[in-house]
Amino acid sequence: MPTDKPITLQEHAMRFGTFMGIFWIFKFIFLPLGFTIPLLQLLFVLLTLFVPVLGYIYVRKFRNTYCNGEISFFRAFLFTLYMYLFAALLAAVAHYVYFRFIDQGFLADSYLQQLESIKASAQGEMVSSIYQLLQAFDTISSFTPLQLTFQLIFQNIFYGILLAIPTGLVAMKQKKRF
Repeated sequence: MPTDKPITLQEHAMRFGTFMGIFWIFKFIFLPLGFTIPLLQLLFVLLTLFVPVLGYIYVRKFRNTYCNGEISFFRAFLFTLYMYLFAALLAAVAHYVYFRFIDQGFLADSYLQQLESIKASAQGEMVSSIYQLLQAFDTISSFTPLQLTFQLIFQNIFYGILLAIPTGLVAMKQKKRF
């Protein structure tokens, strides 16, 4: 017997999180390619800056389509948080595949080369800052693909929490009571 239960906030967040995750995977492709074609690095940055806008668009669509045009801050926050969580999990699969089978140290080496070239022309305080970044990248380059993937999951969830707060504030809408 089929039951006609309403679709929950979590199920909608899963759907929109899948779209967001596909977007994150698409934009991630431009990160390594950007080291050989600099315009693609710019495209990666622009697409990354578009993530909160896309998150707001999805929350607004959820609010207007499934919540009769009104949503509380907490519900908008929770939807956004779940959406970013599901997107992070989907993107993690692509990150793992990339770091395990494709990268072979390319990203870390590319960043290290850029930092070394900047260090050659840097002066004063900048040299010590670059030295610290070089040490950080040495540490990161020693991570296994699984460790890198988990690092990116936690990073995406952390930024998802930070982005969910303003998104929830902007997306919330209560019906006016007279």
